[in-house]
Amino acid sequence: MRGIDPASGPATDEGVARRVVEILARQALLDPADLDLAASPEALGLDSLALVEAVFAIEEAFDISVPFNAAEPGGNAGDPGFDASTIASIIAAVEDLVARKPA
Repeated sequence: MRGIDPASGPATDEGVARRVVEILARQALLDPADLDLAASPEALGLDSLALVEAVFAIEEAFDISVPFNAAEPGGNAGDPGFDASTIASIIAAVEDLVARKPA
């Protein structure tokens, strides 16, 4: 994963970040190490269908429900907390949904 310096970047749950990157990389047919966290899904070659498939895989992997239309760039007007504009924003949104998941 490139794009976030551990010394200055936002705190992340490495397990969540790693799994999200693996899912997105698999969908984009890329090596996870080649993903730039600042890149958009489109820059990775993920079209809207591939992004929806990745969202389904993320939901299954973390037992969460991503807000409807979350795959739209910039998130969903009904839940602006899920921003799918970059890989880093997807990771942050998934971390938030995992943290809010009932125990």
